[in-house]
Amino acid sequence: MANDDKRNSEADLSRYRSAIDALDRELLRLLSERARHAQAIGALKNGPAYRPEREAQVLRHVQANNPGPLPDAAVGRVFREIMSACLALEQKLSVAYLGPAGTFSHAAVLRHFGDAVAAAPCASIDEVFRAAESGRTDFALVPVENSTEGAVGRTLDLMCQTPLTIVGEIKLRIQQHLLAQGIGLDAVTKVYAHAQSLSQCVQWLARHLPAAARVAVASNAEAARLAAAERGAAAIAAEAAAAIYGLDVLAAHIEDEPNNTTRFWVLGGHAVAPSGKDETSLVMAAQNKPGAMVALLEPFAQHGVSMSRFESRPARTGLWEYLFFVDLVGHQEDPAVAAALADLRQRAPFLKLLGSYPAAVA
Repeated sequence: MANDDKRNSEADLSRYRSAIDALDRELLRLLSERARHAQAIGALKNGPAYRPEREAQVLRHVQANNPGPLPDAAVGRVFREIMSACLALEQKLSVAYLGPAGTFSHAAVLRHFGDAVAAAPCASIDEVFRAAESGRTDFALVPVENSTEGAVGRTLDLMCQTPLTIVGEIKLRIQQHLLAQGIGLDAVTKVYAHAQSLSQCVQWLARHLPAAARVAVASNAEAARLAAAERGAAAIAAEAAAAIYGLDVLAAHIEDEPNNTTRFWVLGGHAVAPSGKDETSLVMAAQNKPGAMVALLEPFAQHGVSMSRFESRPARTGLWEYLFFVDLVGHQEDPAVAAALADLRQRAPFLKLLGSYPAAVA
């Protein structure tokens, strides 16, 4: 009886594997056919090859029609890579980001563009902007805000000056890991990390490594590089940094806030058409007189436009003067948003539209 059960089990396995092999051949045929269609579309295009609104529509569609058992996020990643590979047949995109390799910015590049992209690490946010502004890269990716640490001031300051426009956004769950090489947790005497990561893991460090020195460095990837070269040192970084720098994961998910998320903007030189689920970002100033701020907000209420973010930041023009960064629900071409912006232009002494772009897709 046992031998019969074993033979039946082996026959079932063989049948399922044969079915998978046949499906893989069909998938490969369909992927090749899809790629040929993408090449044909590329030959007909007059504008930029990369269309963020179209990719967002594809991802939303496949996730909305996902029958399972694969989760929506997994299906989205598969189709992101398919689109990335197809686009690379037409044009291999280059994207500047805050490096080096292994940072969360690097992870955001791959999450949004897929692996078939030339990721160009930069030493500072200023350099990221310059790379795309000068044409050295096609796009720039910059951090905007973190759910626990707040806005990234340098990004907001540079957005007031750059000719680039926002063409996309990514919301990346930040999962911090303690990495080291060839030692256990009890042997860690020093922890390298970016200052923001140290603050995001302060409670975990106090409980598990109260005596370890904490050293802030320029990036978590730099922390991983230092930890790989120093006995007794560990780094707080993304899991990808472990593979890049040959480190072991001593402890996973050590962030104090489990829903810690960083938002990134993708910047480019071309405006983006509506995708059906969009956001619009702008920066404005208010006159220094009573009721000025209320007057600037009235157009949104009058035209039924929702704000998803409102952030004040000191202006560089004078003492106690402020700029206001606003995110709106909708595209600048949507009738309600367009009407609100037209009214706002008549009231604001300074207004810059930073871009309309597809809302982040999980």
